[in-house]
Amino acid sequence: MTIKEELQQLADKMNARPEPIETLNAVYQFNIGDVGTYQVAFKNAKAVVFEEASGAADCTLTLSEKNFHKLLENDLNTTMAFMTGSLKVEGKIGLALKLQEILKQYM
Repeated sequence: MTIKEELQQLADKMNARPEPIETLNAVYQFNIGDVGTYQVAFKNAKAVVFEEASGAADCTLTLSEKNFHKLLENDLNTTMAFMTGSLKVEGKIGLALKLQEILKQYM
């Protein structure tokens, strides 16, 4: 499964059960190693996936493909990854923390 397919599958789960994302109004950008850049936009209780950057992101996460998969599987210690530099966050760090909490609800 490609990164885009994984993100789309997650967005489909979120859109089918939007309660955890109802109040989220943000654009997340994922810079994933050599794989590429993806954005997920949350607005009006909907999640939409974009391949490549489609606009300005509120929160940008830069990480390896391996750590991206761990993040989606709720298997990444984000605090440790951030402290060791294997996860870089630009923009609103509070949104990165919120994303982690939201992802847990869809695992």
